[in-house]
Amino acid sequence: MHTLEREHSMNETLHINWTRCDGRGLCTELLPAVLDRDDWGYPVIRRPRNGDGSNVSIGPDDAEAARDAVKLCPKLALGLHA
Repeated sequence: MHTLEREHSMNETLHINWTRCDGRGLCTELLPAVLDRDDWGYPVIRRPRNGDGSNVSIGPDDAEAARDAVKLCPKLALGLHA
């Protein structure tokens, strides 16, 4: 396996459950390189792929912060999947 393939396979996906999210913004504070906030405080994926605004790839550099965001989300609106 090439280095790039191995690195990509280690990425996780952060899922935002919009029915639970109420825009408190903790995730955007923990993942500023990945998430921004809209005018109402809801998270916005900085670089969405294929128009997917609910799932974002998390690289190794942001993995720990993403796990913290999932654990600390007061509305349980985040999930992390391999």
